[in-house]
Amino acid sequence: MRFIQGILLLIFLGAVGLFAVQNTDSITVNFAQWRATGPVALLAIGSYLLGMLSGWTVYSFFTRSLRKVSERPVE
Repeated sequence: MRFIQGILLLIFLGAVGLFAVQNTDSITVNFAQWRATGPVALLAIGSYLLGMLSGWTVYSFFTRSLRKVSERPVE
């Protein structure tokens, strides 16, 4: 199973590397008063990482709440 996971990780990293090499044009992203200018690949990877962080945070809040609700009360 670890071998398959390693292969999938290498395929994913190869696809990310190929994306970064092929998308070197600069773009500007505006959000409220913030402005970020950079290569397409850098902004896409940054957005992915922010999405991972927010997803992890929501997941941890959900599991913590579920754990508190399912605990048996101490008598």
